[in-house]
Amino acid sequence: MIDANLEKKNRQPAKASSGKREMREACKRKNRRIVAGAVVINIGILAVLKYSGFFGVSLASVLAAFGISVDLAIPSFALPIGISFYTLMAVSYVMDVYRERTKADKNLGHVALFLAFFPGIMEGPLSRYNDVAPSLTAGEPLNRKNLYAGTLRIVWGMAKKIIVADRLNAFVKPVFDNYGSYDGGVIALAAILYTIQLYCDFSGTMDVALGMGRVFNVALPENFRQPFFSRTASEFWQRWHITLGLWFKDYVYYPVSLSKPCKLLTTKARKRFGNRYGPLLASAVALFCVWIGNGLWHGAGSQYIFFGLYYFVLIMVGGLIEPQCARVAQHFGINRDRWPYRALQTARTLVIIFIGELFFRSSSLEAGLAMVGRIAGNFTIEAFTTGSALQIGFGVGDGIIVALFMMLVLVVGVAKERGCNVWEWVAARRAPMRWGLVILLFVGTVTFGAYGIGYMPVDPMYAQF
Repeated sequence: MIDANLEKKNRQPAKASSGKREMREACKRKNRRIVAGAVVINIGILAVLKYSGFFGVSLASVLAAFGISVDLAIPSFALPIGISFYTLMAVSYVMDVYRERTKADKNLGHVALFLAFFPGIMEGPLSRYNDVAPSLTAGEPLNRKNLYAGTLRIVWGMAKKIIVADRLNAFVKPVFDNYGSYDGGVIALAAILYTIQLYCDFSGTMDVALGMGRVFNVALPENFRQPFFSRTASEFWQRWHITLGLWFKDYVYYPVSLSKPCKLLTTKARKRFGNRYGPLLASAVALFCVWIGNGLWHGAGSQYIFFGLYYFVLIMVGGLIEPQCARVAQHFGINRDRWPYRALQTARTLVIIFIGELFFRSSSLEAGLAMVGRIAGNFTIEAFTTGSALQIGFGVGDGIIVALFMMLVLVVGVAKERGCNVWEWVAARRAPMRWGLVILLFVGTVTFGAYGIGYMPVDPMYAQF
C-alpha cells in the first residue's frame, strides 16, 4: 500500500496545480497513517507479549502508593523465539519503504525470508532489507571459499561460547544469585567475568550466525568491532551490538531530534544557552528516548531501565565536559593521542562497562545497588588469599584455560583493530593450514569446552532479549 501511494505521489508533476498538490499531500498523509499503524501493530504485539506483566505490576505499585489497591490479573504469554529481533527488522523495513530508501517487495515470501532467516532469528544481527535481501533471494550455489570461511567462523564462535562463556557461568551465576554471601572483591570479580562471559557468548553467537550466512553466500552485518578498545562509553556503544545502535539512531534518535517540537526547543535553547549548549537540549530529549528504549528492549525490569539511564547520563555528561577536558589537556601540554592517555581512558571506560553490566546481570535494581554497595563498603581480597574463591565453581585449571583462550581472542582483536581482516587472511592460506586451523579449533573446543559433570548447560544469553 505504501509503495502504491508513493508511485501515485511521484507521478504528479513537480510544478503541480493546487489540486494536484493537495493530492500529493493526501498521499503523504495516507502513507503516514499506514506506517504509524504498521509500527503500532508490530511494537504493540511485542509490548503485550513481553512487557504486559512488568507494566501491570508497575501500575499496581504506583496505585498502591496512593492507597489504591488493585488486583490485576495479568496473563502469562509464551514468547516466540527472537520476537524482539524480527519486530525491529519489520519496523525498519516499513520505515525504509516509507522513506523511499527501499522499494517495496511485491513478493511476500522474500520479506518473510528476510525476517525469518534462521541464523539471525535467535540473537540477530538486526539486518536491513537492502543489505541482505538481494543475496537471500539470489539463491547462489555453495562454493569452497564461502564454505571454508563460514565454517572457520562458526567454529571460532562456538569455541568462544563453549570454552569461555559457559565455563565462566560456573562462577558468575552463584555469586549473582547469592551476592549476600560474598564480599565486595568476589562481587567485583564476578562483574568483570560476567562482562567477559557476555561478550564471548554474544559475539560468539554472532560469529556462528555470520558464519552460517557466509556458507550460504549471505553477508549479514557485523555486530561487534573490538568494543573493549573503546575510550569512551559512547564509543563502546558504537562498537558493541552495532546493529541495535544503528537501529535506534535511524528510527528513534533522528525522528525525535528532527521533529517539530524538538526543532522549536532547539531554536529557543539557542537563544537562551548559545550555539554550543542550546542544541544539546534537543539532543538530550532524543538520546533519552533512545536509552529508555534500549533498556526496555533488553528486558522488562527496573534494572534494565536503570541500565539505559546509566548510559544516557554518562554519554550526556561526557558530551558536556569534553570541550573543557580538551582545554585542560591543551593547557597542561597533554597529548591526548599518546598511549598513556589513551590507556587511562580505556581503563576508565572498562570500569564504567563493568558497573553497567553488573546492573544488567542483576536480578533487580535493588540487587544491583546492593552489590555495588558491597563493592564500595566491603571490598576485601580475603577470598583470594584464603583460596575460598576457588570453591565457588571456578578452579585454577579453569582460570588457565580462560586466560589462554582470551589471549588468543585479544590477538585476533588487535589484528582486526589494525585493519587486518583475519577471516579473509586465513581463507587465502593453503588448504592444509586453513583446514588444520578449523580442526585445531574444533578439537580444542571438544577437549576444553565446559560441559559434562559439574557444568550446567547455558542457553545463548541474548536469546532472552
